[in-house]
Amino acid sequence: MPLPNLSIIGESINDSVPSTQKLYDAGDLDGLLELAKSQAAKGAVYLDVNVGRRTPEFMADMVRRIQAVTDTPLSIDTPDPEIARAGLAAYDPARAKGKPPILNSVSPLRLPMLELYRVRPFMPILMVSERVENGVGQSNATAEETHRTAREMLRAVRDPYGIPNDHCLIDCGIAPIGSDTEGNLKRLLAALKLLQDDPDFKGCHRSVGLSNFTVMLPPKRKDGSPVKGPLESAFLTKAMPLGLAWIIGSMSRKYETLAPDHPAMACLEDVLRLDGFDAVMRVKEFYAS
Repeated sequence: MPLPNLSIIGESINDSVPSTQKLYDAGDLDGLLELAKSQAAKGAVYLDVNVGRRTPEFMADMVRRIQAVTDTPLSIDTPDPEIARAGLAAYDPARAKGKPPILNSVSPLRLPMLELYRVRPFMPILMVSERVENGVGQSNATAEETHRTAREMLRAVRDPYGIPNDHCLIDCGIAPIGSDTEGNLKRLLAALKLLQDDPDFKGCHRSVGLSNFTVMLPPKRKDGSPVKGPLESAFLTKAMPLGLAWIIGSMSRKYETLAPDHPAMACLEDVLRLDGFDAVMRVKEFYAS
């Protein structure tokens, strides 16, 4: 079955994508704008815009150029406050049917970026897979730690910025399944359940950068069938009933609900039962067969 309730932020206009980086490096702005138009035509609800380490002026120019060819709203994606500021300032809600931009992303280590809300109101992606202890970032190893960080981040956007719940995207962090020896998938799904059951998060959206889940895996199994799409769909089959409704993902991928006996679904269920290196070997067994 298709996934009609899944909102996809199109990931392609990102300097970390090798083919897109080539367009940036070649100054092929027409090629970049084609990526914007094609993702919008395929139904992206937002378009991620990441210009890498280029200048704030370049980000501002990209935002204006993209908004000249599509009314799909944009996600300004950068850890650099000045690049983010330039992108938000250049963004015109009137060219996006009145919708605010997304700021990807704000973590406990980057809370000062919330000040950019005064430049242009935005929908923040709140990264809650890490916390700050004694001024040092620490990865959250449990669902409870992740939930606690999410509560702290939600308080940070409410006061003094007044950002409403329905403008917040909570990202619990997704790790590559092919190297997940620490049980991050279990932590993520359990954290989604805690957020779903917590009335303070009513109206908040839950999101992940889905392509991170299958990074470094081969594109095809030994029998020629695809690897990444089915495993990502298996994850969505488990996570969407727990409240996940937004992803940063590919508009070329066919995301779908999988039956329990689908090989990718069986693989994911086994990974959730196994620990450590055994879980990683089960993934290898899936794509090597």
